Amino acid sequence: MELIREFCAENMTLVPAAIAAGARRIELCDNLSVGGTSPSYGVIKAVAAFAQARGADVMVMVRPRGGDFVYSERERLMMLDDIACARSLRVTGVVFGCTRADDGGRQHLDEELTRELVDAAKGPGAGIAMGTKPLQVTFHMAFDVLDPEEQLHAIDVLANRGVERVLTHGGPASEPLTATVAHLHELVDYAGSRLTILPGGGVTWQNAEKLASALGVSEVHGTKIVQL
Repeated sequence: MELIREFCAENMTLVPAAIAAGARRIELCDNLSVGGTSPSYGVIKAVAAFAQARGADVMVMVRPRGGDFVYSERERLMMLDDIACARSLRVTGVVFGCTRADDGGRQHLDEELTRELVDAAKGPGAGIAMGTKPLQVTFHMAFDVLDPEEQLHAIDVLANRGVERVLTHGGPASEPLTATVAHLHELVDYAGSRLTILPGGGVTWQNAEKLASALGVSEVHGTKIVQL
């Protein structure tokens, strides 16, 4: 099975070279310095047209700002608008993650907002043109702020909602892959065939094949996932 390399792109600049080098999916976002935010309509339109003409998929980040993943009512509406925008441009899917904090500061999956966003991506949706296809959904590295036990619950919820994949480093971004690969393996085993665990953060064109083989996964993610 061919290893799917998802290239994380901040704009159009590196997309042609990444696809030429073997990227079969683009995660498109803005502001990588803060972990990625929603790209503009014009950037999405240009990248989608270029990538799809060459057989590559495009996943669009839906994130109104950097920082944490606890969103206000105003930000909720922004995210719904961003999903509608992505669907109107007929991309492959969207990428988002949302949490809520309890009184002790512990992070939990925001199940209500997740349900609403998934429904907007996959259902008929307000303002969605007739004939517009449902979008794939990736839950991004907001997953990594959850405690390990909460992560397993999140996988259950996300799988039941029809989410296709979870992008995760397997631990804090500051830790190397060598320190998180064991937990990644646990997540892959727990998820089984229900959804795809997509390793990211430190995955490069040099270590991708070895890591994918060790974890038994067929997809990997990163800004250096192909040799440019």
